[in-house]
Amino acid sequence: MPIAVAFLFLLAAIWPQALLASEAAWQALRDGDTVALFRHARAPGTGDPPQFRLEDCSTQRTLSAEGRRQAETIGEQFRIRQVPVEQVLSSRWCRALDTARLAFRGLTEPFPPLDSFFVGREREEAQTRAVRERIEAWRSPGVLVLVTHQVNITALTGIFPEEGEALVLKPKAGSGFDLVGRVRP
Repeated sequence: MPIAVAFLFLLAAIWPQALLASEAAWQALRDGDTVALFRHARAPGTGDPPQFRLEDCSTQRTLSAEGRRQAETIGEQFRIRQVPVEQVLSSRWCRALDTARLAFRGLTEPFPPLDSFFVGREREEAQTRAVRERIEAWRSPGVLVLVTHQVNITALTGIFPEEGEALVLKPKAGSGFDLVGRVRP
């Protein structure tokens, strides 16, 4: 019983901070000049099947029904919270494209540096550099949305995001970016 009480006290202490962090992230998104770096929505499994072909979604891991609902909910939250989405770039993998298209109603452009390098680690450095440069260059009253994969986000930020989670980034003057917060699904 004492462990349960201690857990409740810990939860009570942490919960308001988590809500404030999330609200700060949403406010930064509403203010614009930020980047929402998303991991694609729920797509069960890891990596891709051995017969993977980029041009054929039937050979890839794709969004589950839950993932499709999750992507739609992401878009609803952005619209409800009046986030000014200006541009949406996505990995060319079907699960990322579908997440972006369902959430942001088709405003999606494929951007190869966001492609997964789960298997092709030789591309990791070049792709990560290209995404970092794109984030650092973002200067706009709107939001840049990037939809990619866990390995890409972890290589860029050191953070292991949940499926459907966004990291809210603020480009710094000069170079680099700050993590403003996280928006969980």
